[in-house]
Amino acid sequence: MTAFCGLFALLTSGGINLFFGTIFAFIFLIAWRIEDSEKQISERLSLILILVFLPIFYLDWRYQLGSSAREVAMASSLAKMILTLTAIKLLQKKSNRDWFFIYLTSFFQVLLSAGFSISPLFILSLLIYLFFIICAIICFEIRKMTLISKAVSSFEGKSHYRLFAVAAALLFSTVFLSVPLFFTLPRVGGAGFGANLGGGLTTGFSDSIRLGQIARIQQSNDVVMRVRVDRQVPDIKWRAMALDYFDNISWYRTRRNYTEPFIKTEQDFFVVDGATEASNLISQTVYLEPLDTPVLFSLWRPVAFQGPFKLINKDAEGAVSVARVGSERFSYKVLSDISAPSIERLRSDDSQYSFSHYRYLQLPDRIDPRIVSLAEEIISKANATNRYDKARAIERYLQENFGYTLDLKAGGSEPLADFLFNVREGHCEYFASAMAVMLRTQGIATRIATGFQSGEYNETADVYIVRQKHAHAWVEVYFPRENAWIAFDPTPAAGRQMPSLDQTNIVLEFSRYLEALEALWIQYVVSYDSQEQKSLMSNFYTQIRKARQFLSEKAKTIVGLLSQWWQDLIGQRGIKASLIAIIKAVSLLGLTLLAIWFFSVIYRKLRFSELLLKLKSKLSNAKTDCDVEFYSKMVKILERNGLKREFSQTPMEFALAIGFLEAKKITEKYNEVRFGKRKLSESEKRQIEKWLQVLEFEISKKSKTE
Repeated sequence: MTAFCGLFALLTSGGINLFFGTIFAFIFLIAWRIEDSEKQISERLSLILILVFLPIFYLDWRYQLGSSAREVAMASSLAKMILTLTAIKLLQKKSNRDWFFIYLTSFFQVLLSAGFSISPLFILSLLIYLFFIICAIICFEIRKMTLISKAVSSFEGKSHYRLFAVAAALLFSTVFLSVPLFFTLPRVGGAGFGANLGGGLTTGFSDSIRLGQIARIQQSNDVVMRVRVDRQVPDIKWRAMALDYFDNISWYRTRRNYTEPFIKTEQDFFVVDGATEASNLISQTVYLEPLDTPVLFSLWRPVAFQGPFKLINKDAEGAVSVARVGSERFSYKVLSDISAPSIERLRSDDSQYSFSHYRYLQLPDRIDPRIVSLAEEIISKANATNRYDKARAIERYLQENFGYTLDLKAGGSEPLADFLFNVREGHCEYFASAMAVMLRTQGIATRIATGFQSGEYNETADVYIVRQKHAHAWVEVYFPRENAWIAFDPTPAAGRQMPSLDQTNIVLEFSRYLEALEALWIQYVVSYDSQEQKSLMSNFYTQIRKARQFLSEKAKTIVGLLSQWWQDLIGQRGIKASLIAIIKAVSLLGLTLLAIWFFSVIYRKLRFSELLLKLKSKLSNAKTDCDVEFYSKMVKILERNGLKREFSQTPMEFALAIGFLEAKKITEKYNEVRFGKRKLSESEKRQIEKWLQVLEFEISKKSKTE
């Protein structure tokens, strides 16, 4: 079972695929069937097999390098090699040294699976392995001592279930002691080999984005990140970056070489912007999957970041990025200022743009004149006279008059015009591009923002699970007097609404709980680092302070009541108050004595009940050894005179073999006490003492005669 546990751990973690897992499971079953038979292979043959397989493992590693990272290929080949060595050892005739080798290889299998896995299934495979390895080690020691001493007297009369009870107790103790150590000593780095198994998720966020690119990303259901926020806010969008230049086909970031670096402050934060008011700050904790982009996602407008970074950079469009070495999972925290100017202030903002913002008015060299006419017509019908109302009018027009689809139907040299006047349906990029371009034709500064929608909210884990299918694009409009970029989303409701789980669907409900378990596993195990440790310890100390404060307040209340009662008792508040205090004291004392009497009566009634007698019998099993000490005395008397029970003899067979009547009577009493759970009376104890004296006299008399 220990070898099977190691195989199960590698299979569930993805260290080996189902094909190899089935092969090794079949070999393990064969080894179990031929154990202690002549069909087992010799030690010489097993050595030859090991030497034959070693070059095969090397070729397997070299072959995998073309499709996997070097460390992943090496770990996968190592897993197969360890399983093969275990299988060969199981098939051969085994000594104690070979069993120890099998236990050791199973441990390395579980250790390897820890590097592969980010799934909570690993903890299940680990607990199963720990339970069976403890059982195996106990059995191994019993077997070894049995072969040495040829005796198992310490286990005589005991049930086999005690082995499993001891194993369970040791497993519980191990977990109980290791869990605090785990949270005291934080994990570092990524999630082992598992972080690179897929080579990183593709998100498509870069310095440019082509129309139709996000639609291809949205075909995937892969998880990008899990986010926990400290409070709920409406219209959540996880912003990645913004693009300002459009050429009819793609959007670009013109100021690519402009980045502003930020280093960590003494408070362990990277402060990238100023906050309007502290009350407007919202905290987010992001657990990011391996991605092909260095961008950090957050709510707009990010103010400060905290995470395992040495340096972060902010570009001209407000996107924050970090230098990442390889693809790995990590977590970070971010504070965002979600405050925004009032609608009245935005409507009254007619200030001129500065020279640096003219790039947000750029238009393609060739633009269909119908786009300009359509923008003017929409604004005219809405009677919009300011930037804000013009933006809302175009946003509403696109939402209400166009359809949402992921099929890439618009095309040609000007796909935007084809979308607006021919196809009339598309996805978020087309809607955002149409709104941004139409507003630019009216002299309103805009840019395209890319990122993700809120994702699926899981109430059980209190996290948003964001997948690639939630990728999104929207428009940001600049208001110069307020110095604020305001988000507008022209995508129809069909492209903005998140699918909700049907509470009556058992399968979906169960899936939600599994996702919650996985989210908690990633938070507290996979992504657990010094940052999470500080947060956990801070919460722990906060709870301790709250408990101390609660107890202190209760203690003050009790002391105040006692002080008031004492003042009444000694007559400081008059005779009437003193009499009331005396009555309260006498009543309380009487109720206390009545409660003590009541519980003592209940105790006396129940102490002799059948239930408590059975419970007492269970708890007093340990006293049985004391009740049968007379049998140990008889055995010692017999051994001193050269009469020793053989290993194969039962106590009664031994008594009949030596031929003494007293020995037979004492053994009968022993069986009644030991296995019949009967308690001896005082007269029976005295009778047994007489039998022991007679037995010792008879044996010594017989020895002198011989």
